[in-house]
Amino acid sequence: MSDIIREIEAEQMKAAVDEFAVGDTVKVYGKIKEGNRERIQVFEGVVLKRQGGSSRETFTVRKTSNGIGVEKTWPVHSPNVEKIEVVRRGKVRRAKLNYLRDRVGKKAKVKELVR
Repeated sequence: MSDIIREIEAEQMKAAVDEFAVGDTVKVYGKIKEGNRERIQVFEGVVLKRQGGSSRETFTVRKTSNGIGVEKTWPVHSPNVEKIEVVRRGKVRRAKLNYLRDRVGKKAKVKELVR
């Protein structure tokens, strides 16, 4: 990769990224623009995957809302992500939890990691 691209990506990266992993239950505080107003909306769910690297790194969070599964993908270094708060640590054995999409009810839960 070119040095110019690396410099541009380094400028776009956040100084401190919140520590979270796949399987954790997180609250994502996302900025939403409505007309000329800006507000923060919280999206709480389980992290299904983290992919990419550097300034291109993204993560996907899944929650069930009114019995329907909702997934959102955010860039980790996006200015629209105010902060990421870890609610619960999850005990998982794989990097991507795509199997949670097919599960309903208690089967869709991730075991909590006790520290």
